[in-house]
Amino acid sequence: MSLISSNYCPNVLYGGGCNDSSCLGNHDVCLCELCVLICSPASNFASHIRSWKHLENASKAAPPSRVISGELIRCPPCSVTVSSTQWGTHITGDSHRRHQELASLRAAYELAESDKQGVRVSHFDAGVDFGAIDVDQAAAGRRFEVTLSSDKHVTLVRTWVRARISNHAGLFKALCRANTALTPGSEVSIPILFRHGGRGRYEARLEFTFQGLSGREFVIARRLLALVGEAADREVLKSVTPYIRSRRVRWDENTDVLAGDLPPRMIRPIKWARDLLPFNIPSALAEVLQSGTHPEILLRLSQEYLTDPLSLENYQSFFPVLLWIEESRMVDDLRMYDMRDVQFEPDGRLYSLHIYGLAEGRPSVTIGISKQSPGDVILVQEGGGGRTFKGIVHDIRQEDVRISFHPDFPGASRTYNVRFQLNRTPLRRMHQAIVATIKSPRRLLFPEAGDEGLESPVAGTDSRLQLFNTSIGGNAPQLAAVESILQLRPGCAPFVLFGPPGTGKTVTLVETILQLLHEQPDARILACAPSNSAADIIAERLVKQGLSPEELFRCNAATRNPASVPQELLQYIYRPGNMYALPTMDKLQHFRVIVSTCTNSSFAYNIGMPLGHFTHIFVDEAGQASEPEMLVAIKPLLAQNTRVILSGDPKQLGPVIRSSMAREFGLEKSFLERLMDRPLYSSEDGRGRSFVKLVKNYRSHEAILRYPNEKFYDGELEVCGSVGTINTFLRSPQLVSPEFPVVFHAISGQNEREASSPSWFNKEEVLQVKAYIVALLQDRQFPLLPEDIGVITPYHAQVRKIRHLLQLAKLSDVKVGSVEEFQGQERKVILVSTVRSSGDMLAYDAKFALGFLSNARRFNVAMTRAKALLIVVGDAPILSVDPLWRAFMNYIHTNNGWRGDAPTWDVNAAVLEGADYVDELREAIAADMNAVMAQLPPEEDMEAEANVEREAVSGSWESGGGDNDW
Repeated sequence: MSLISSNYCPNVLYGGGCNDSSCLGNHDVCLCELCVLICSPASNFASHIRSWKHLENASKAAPPSRVISGELIRCPPCSVTVSSTQWGTHITGDSHRRHQELASLRAAYELAESDKQGVRVSHFDAGVDFGAIDVDQAAAGRRFEVTLSSDKHVTLVRTWVRARISNHAGLFKALCRANTALTPGSEVSIPILFRHGGRGRYEARLEFTFQGLSGREFVIARRLLALVGEAADREVLKSVTPYIRSRRVRWDENTDVLAGDLPPRMIRPIKWARDLLPFNIPSALAEVLQSGTHPEILLRLSQEYLTDPLSLENYQSFFPVLLWIEESRMVDDLRMYDMRDVQFEPDGRLYSLHIYGLAEGRPSVTIGISKQSPGDVILVQEGGGGRTFKGIVHDIRQEDVRISFHPDFPGASRTYNVRFQLNRTPLRRMHQAIVATIKSPRRLLFPEAGDEGLESPVAGTDSRLQLFNTSIGGNAPQLAAVESILQLRPGCAPFVLFGPPGTGKTVTLVETILQLLHEQPDARILACAPSNSAADIIAERLVKQGLSPEELFRCNAATRNPASVPQELLQYIYRPGNMYALPTMDKLQHFRVIVSTCTNSSFAYNIGMPLGHFTHIFVDEAGQASEPEMLVAIKPLLAQNTRVILSGDPKQLGPVIRSSMAREFGLEKSFLERLMDRPLYSSEDGRGRSFVKLVKNYRSHEAILRYPNEKFYDGELEVCGSVGTINTFLRSPQLVSPEFPVVFHAISGQNEREASSPSWFNKEEVLQVKAYIVALLQDRQFPLLPEDIGVITPYHAQVRKIRHLLQLAKLSDVKVGSVEEFQGQERKVILVSTVRSSGDMLAYDAKFALGFLSNARRFNVAMTRAKALLIVVGDAPILSVDPLWRAFMNYIHTNNGWRGDAPTWDVNAAVLEGADYVDELREAIAADMNAVMAQLPPEEDMEAEANVEREAVSGSWESGGGDNDW
């Protein structure tokens, strides 16, 4: 019996039958839409619909109609709805093929588990579940019993424990003798033992091979499951409510909109010289983005809007299209936060609304201040129809917002549907920067030979600078960078300060700014970064070097949360009437340094600051901003005498782009990365003239740095960290190898979601991360504070689960966050929880499941934050499909840093860059299931086997061929 046929006839599966005599597809197949199983041969469908799983599903709900309307068709394996015109493309696509194969796998497993030929094995419904076991109990072993019974004379020939893709089979043992006889009406108990002292989710399958009187063997299987870890913590981590995919909230797009009022003005805003234009998406482009499949939309975009590669000639038309594509995706993503049937609480003349997740920025909501800073808008409809009321946010308190509505708003006694409207102001500022006209745009956007900032490189070894930060005195690359920027000629290309992790690029940038202020009295500097936190770091370090509030201004967006502003910077902001604002033009021009985020720096252009006012524009963490975001700070303000300095690392985090189509057309490539790909910035021609690369790493132990150094930095980084710091954990009991402070802890878990959140969490990894943290902090031979530990994990749900468990353990000072939250940061100890795991056949779709875990730049950031100890907790088989991760795990295994489940691949085999290793997992699953299915006779033979058993029961055939008397 074959396992999977990818060549199912779609007309049979989804259309009710096939009339094409020339069709070569497999027609012996049947789909159960309710259970999403594909039975092949189709005769297996009869036994499936009698199974408890099918009956349970049928008792809950009828299968939804596959044809929703004349134009929409629902695909059960993919759980999506597509138009009838796209149906043919959908069912031939790779994603549909994967989901169809998964449906076949589920059917195959169900067939293997079904009781057959009069033999019954207990625990059919949930399998043999050992439950949650504390670590000590699991190490001692736990026993379970399975009961066998039969209506006939059969022999239990053997038992076998098999695992799909892990090495868990050896952890379970069936304690029984071979060739155990079962007689009608009797029962046999088979003890099953599980023993293992490591945390994790352990799954396998127990196969009972029976032999009937005919001598033919058949198999009945049962799932085995054991969860090892602290049971009390596991209870805390369980899902609050089961995950339910959020449904679209009903909304009438064609209604009158009645708006509320902005908060009363407490300040007189500075006059704008240039209005920020709307830059609305063209209707024709909007239509393209909302029609067709993903490949069809990409094709139309490339044929109608993005016909040529990016160039100076099409620059002002190319990027606006990418921004509109991204905006369309952002609007769609906001729909997941829409709310249905909510009530507002009256609060004076305002109304209050509780929004779950608001305190964490999910969704992000800001206060409306003025026409230039309108904040976020909340749209409200009663029952998804009638009039639309535009609510203006006046106040935010944790997860409650206070909103102003139009006087005709019906009030709090009714229920409403709520929609969050995208705040387009940042995008409009990017559009403004893209279309801004400047002289000589080529030297900024597409620099060529002759645009170098220096005629020849500066050595940096005999510097005569009087340093503000003397710690860089012995670092030739840092000194060369400072002196190079001081000597940049007017009209040159952007100069790049290439700062790999831990090399002190922000220290170098701050020293350069201070030297410019010291040596050039007329210098006026705009220093920017993509995020408030990165901009705050620049400002704080300049303040520590003695810049006064008369010299430095930290410009904040009017909507910034005051609680997020560092105490040290309160003297350097302007906040009359408790609202961030701009001082007068004269005052702004008097400051020698203005620090802002990239998007907020548009204020200078819009209020009419003179072109060329800034002699130098610095952008730190330049690789994290998209090109349009970066240019907000540069392009509209650029004059012939303006020097532009970009500080960052193109090998670390890039911009976060939501639209996959925008990414495919290049929006994910930062301006910094695009420049570094140009010949002007090649190592041969540009080093020392167009860029300086810092190479002395002051952060990490050599073992932590070695792999990313070789993969991303050509092995140039030098370990220069304090020996007393980077060697802190050598010989720690948390290490596998006493001199190698890197650990990969291989653990199997299960991906889970809860409520309507699409984010994943993994309880097994949460428990293991906590266990490491507790062990580290309790070890007095290696003293450590909670604030010395960081936990990086890519999923917000996992962040919340880990934080919650640590808070209960009074360990809130351990920082837990995403990769983005750790960019530019460091800790003595870093733990990484990768989350995605192989439960529920996820391995079959592992490449898709990895998602942004396979992003090389995120990997680089995560693995270079640790000073003295790096521990990675993850599902090794899943991660191994990505060559970067596979080579990293091989590196750790080779250096004896491996703990937990053994690798399922050859760690000594060369890893091919760009290879697709997902087929290894699929082949493992297929081989496993083929082994099971090979033990199941073909359908007609199973019927013959039953007839043999019938003869044994009745004694003999009736002469004349009459029916047997049962």
